[in-house]
Amino acid sequence: MWKKAIGWVLHLDKHLAGMFASYGTIAYAILFAIVFCETGLVVTPFLPGDSLLFATGALGASGALNFPLTMAMLFSAAVLGDAVNYGVGNWAGANFMVKYPKVFKKEYVEKTKKFYEKYGGKTVVMARFFPIVRTFAPFVAGVANMTYATFFTYNVMGAAVWICSFMSMGYFFGQIPAVQENFALTVIGIIVLSLVPVIVEIINAKKEESESESEGGEAAAAQ
Repeated sequence: MWKKAIGWVLHLDKHLAGMFASYGTIAYAILFAIVFCETGLVVTPFLPGDSLLFATGALGASGALNFPLTMAMLFSAAVLGDAVNYGVGNWAGANFMVKYPKVFKKEYVEKTKKFYEKYGGKTVVMARFFPIVRTFAPFVAGVANMTYATFFTYNVMGAAVWICSFMSMGYFFGQIPAVQENFALTVIGIIVLSLVPVIVEIINAKKEESESESEGGEAAAAQ
């Protein structure tokens, strides 16, 4: 299953082109559903996000799909997904995390909470560029009872920047021969770049924990 999923992601250009050729209008609905689920359901953070947007932009440049329509549609999917995620978190998020700890993994939720502590409402915007975190950010915002007006503002801003940036990169660079010939490597590069901020945050968090433990040990020794 995982091998097929990874293979599908790495060859998004071929799969998307085939999907639009085979299903036509239905393909737009499939794209909408993927982006909505990736942002709106906390149980599907593994779905392709950044790479899918890039591949969709590249396909738009080839004329295989309506680029402006698709961008507007995926923007709507991203906004709606976060809104639903926030609603679920606000309604019953705390109970869900207690009842289903295997689904709502503690490390993911804690990582998102640290983002909120550090960046406040801007987390909703920044989280769009962090795999996994972007799926949990609206959910945790709901659990934390962030006012919906504030959340909605950042939600729209984040969705606009995320969708436009990655789809535009695909549109302008996806048709370059070197990118087309090495699309799998390009997708891997996008995924790696998307994970870099997360890795940096993890390293910084561990350093801060080590420093806190060292300071605590020194304080205890002094006493």
